[in-house]
Amino acid sequence: MNAKLLQDDWEILLKFLPADWETKATELGALVRKRKIDSPQTLLRLLLIHLADGKSLRTTAAYGQGVKLCDVNDVALLHRLKASEQWLRWMSQELLKEIRGPSFRDPSSQKFRVRIIDGTSITEPGHTGTDWRVHFSVQLSTLQCDSFAITGSEVGEDFRRFDVEPEDLLIADRGYCKRNGITHVLNRGGQVLVRFHSTNLPLFSRGGKSFLPLSHFRSLTPNDCGDWDVWFRQAQSKDLVKGRLCVIKKSREAIERAMKKLRLKASRRQKQLLPETLEYAEYVSVFTTVNRRSLRAEDVMELYRARWQIELVFKRLKSIIGLGHLPKHNRESCAAWLHGKIFVALLIERLYQEAEFFSPWGYPLQCPT
Repeated sequence: MNAKLLQDDWEILLKFLPADWETKATELGALVRKRKIDSPQTLLRLLLIHLADGKSLRTTAAYGQGVKLCDVNDVALLHRLKASEQWLRWMSQELLKEIRGPSFRDPSSQKFRVRIIDGTSITEPGHTGTDWRVHFSVQLSTLQCDSFAITGSEVGEDFRRFDVEPEDLLIADRGYCKRNGITHVLNRGGQVLVRFHSTNLPLFSRGGKSFLPLSHFRSLTPNDCGDWDVWFRQAQSKDLVKGRLCVIKKSREAIERAMKKLRLKASRRQKQLLPETLEYAEYVSVFTTVNRRSLRAEDVMELYRARWQIELVFKRLKSIIGLGHLPKHNRESCAAWLHGKIFVALLIERLYQEAEFFSPWGYPLQCPT
């Protein structure tokens, strides 16, 4: 590809970046000194060659020298990457404001913006455990990211990692079935729909007596959808909070797969499975705070099926964007690299959104003020 075409593509890409992105490069410490890298544009081009194209720092530096972009070595480029963490994070957050699509409205209630919440683990080379966790939220209607956070592996999955707006409906797996997290969502006007975890969320009946889920589940037959009113106690005030437990019995094949998976996991950890754990595996149980006027039990179970979409999002991020395994060893460079990868993913979403839905020429027009 000739130099003119590359420059034309670069000029188009610049139109998608947030206002004042160049000023922020200096303000946030990415380009305090302009030795060898003389402008925010040059710095961003180098970082995108490394982050989006997947070239190593050494190859990126050699490429920059070859096309007369700048004369910098791989060590200096690593320092620039580490210094750019806040800048890349700021641009990612600004891009989020641009790509938030229209709210999904549940057809039965016309009330909710449905968001799928989950986290994924990222490991550093040479380590045996998880080192980082990306907390991610996408809107069901568009599968576009509306919130993310990058933390260490010691920070667990929790609804409290996310901002919540009134009429949000947050869908998540059992790792998010915790009293404090659910209360966080409710206090901000949102609702939850989460896979039930019997240990993390003890349930009660209306009068405050313990609710024993399995004693109710046993009455279900395949194709039946159970729906019971339940309550849980807030961790701080001990007040009872009302919800619903919606349950469906798995097919025989699904039960056998679940049992096999549980036994294999227990064998690897050298633990004994409890009979209750095996019985719970026969059902899919979902806790929700949405009332029956808004969602029937069947609607709750169908909505929970949509949670799998975020797993596909993670798969695309790891296989296409290369988010799955960190090539860095230093904590500062790891954090900068992760925020850079998220920035690349959001920039791609923004490019796709413009080309697919808004303008046939594929980029926004700059109107004179």
